[in-house]
Amino acid sequence: MAASKSQTVSGGTRSQGEQSRKGKIFHLLSNQRRRYTIHYCKREDEPVTLGDLAEHVAAWERDKEVEELTSAERKRVYTSLQQSHLPTLERANIIEFDDRTIELTDEAAELEVYLDIVPGDSIPWGVYYLGLTVIGSVVMGGLWLEVIPTDTIPELGWATLVFTLFATSAIVHVLQNRRMRLGEMEKPP
Repeated sequence: MAASKSQTVSGGTRSQGEQSRKGKIFHLLSNQRRRYTIHYCKREDEPVTLGDLAEHVAAWERDKEVEELTSAERKRVYTSLQQSHLPTLERANIIEFDDRTIELTDEAAELEVYLDIVPGDSIPWGVYYLGLTVIGSVVMGGLWLEVIPTDTIPELGWATLVFTLFATSAIVHVLQNRRMRLGEMEKPP
């Protein structure tokens, strides 16, 4: 059988081009300065100057206010952005950079799907939903085996409780994801 440009992955097919694109996007997002750059540009929602961008990135990196930065701290970030990170983002068609101003392209909107930001003090949503599934399975199994009493709460009440847990969790998940997007909050996640 001849080799094709697609390969089977977990029962599905993905083109090598798609996998390569995802790898490049993950490489772009693996660098904190590039994520900070995208965050600042999204937050400002208009072309930004390299100087303003460098100040904010340096402040976020050092957990300082912009006014507290030294000129050396600003210059290090400015130089790094100008010589390395901005050209990398421009080659990936995420920004347009004309030596002094930076603006996001339409391609930048596609990055959201690759970011699932989990705060350090919480568990990933996939693990949370797995836990809910285990609880729901125990409740439903107990009802089927008639080990859970249905005198005080009827079977439909138990099912409604499980459904309400999933629905409430889904709503909280959607709201948190909207709040945790790059460009949505003051300081980048």
